[in-house]
Amino acid sequence: MKLSRRTLLKGLVAATAATRARRAAARDRRSATSASVGMLYDSTRCIGCRACVTRCREANDLPASRSAEKLYDAPLDLDGTTKNIIKLADLTGGRYAFVKAQCMHCVDPACVSVCMIGALRKDAASGIVEYDKDGCVGCRYCQVACPFNVPKFTWDRAAPQIVKCELCRHRGDPKRDGPLAVANPACCEACPRDAVIYGRRDALLAEARRRLAASPDRYEPKVYGEADAGGTQVLYLAARGVGFARLGLPDVGLDPAPELSESIQHGLYYGMIAPAALFGAALLAVRRSNGDQGED
Repeated sequence: MKLSRRTLLKGLVAATAATRARRAAARDRRSATSASVGMLYDSTRCIGCRACVTRCREANDLPASRSAEKLYDAPLDLDGTTKNIIKLADLTGGRYAFVKAQCMHCVDPACVSVCMIGALRKDAASGIVEYDKDGCVGCRYCQVACPFNVPKFTWDRAAPQIVKCELCRHRGDPKRDGPLAVANPACCEACPRDAVIYGRRDALLAEARRRLAASPDRYEPKVYGEADAGGTQVLYLAARGVGFARLGLPDVGLDPAPELSESIQHGLYYGMIAPAALFGAALLAVRRSNGDQGED
């Protein structure tokens, strides 16, 4: 069957024009509320004891994991049984630093944006990115969308599910008397150096800025997560001269991932103009091709 390339191209041009014309229909950028909660991790205080990792397993009833070298309970990254991990950043000159990895609880989370069923959702009160295993279909779009490579899948289970930090929300109800009614996340309770603390995001951000102002020679002059990827509810401080990239925190820019993806989707489907144009072009090409076959 012959298809008119010219006709299809005309349809694509029309659809593109319609998309651009409707780009303004995209939703507004989301922002953190005064009730949003999160964590502040100070890499300069962490000694790598991994007490937070052990306590996280206990609080979330997670089994021990093994590294690729079969070392007991020494995973090198987040996995299907590990929601929180301490990584070692090997620096030059025999220096090293530690960094904590877990869900960043983005202000505008990409995982929530792509979840077709709503198994991942952002709590309106606390801002915690929650996961409902009963609603998950296992598509794993969240794994692809997350700019921090956080969600993991339990491949070894008969009924697999996504695993990620939920700030220990199961230990209390954030809606009972406000978001802080929930108990401290287990990792924050376990840390002997207060390298990671829990609280409202605005208070944590103020504390991070206070530390930067009090010890400018100690820290990199930035709070990672304040604006990165549109803002996250887990914030980071790094030692001066180390930086965030060497700790493994990616340069994700300032725009949230869903802002671009949802803008394109909203533009494409606004008023169904672009799909109608594409369908019309394809239908016309098929009809012309069928007419050519009839003449033959």
